[in-house]
Amino acid sequence: MYVCICNAVTEKDIHKAVKQGVSSIEQLSEQTSVSLRCGSCQSRACKVLETALSNSCVN
Repeated sequence: MYVCICNAVTEKDIHKAVKQGVSSIEQLSEQTSVSLRCGSCQSRACKVLETALSNSCVN
């Protein structure tokens, strides 16, 4: 599912970024460009990032 329509960032992209070491919304924005245009996706991106981070601790 798309999280950021402006930059075509998906949930899968966010999970992949976490696996590559991303651990903050700032790092995520740098790597994927999520939330850099209109910003309306930032809250959803944060939720997906939190989920991905918690899943990475389990795996």
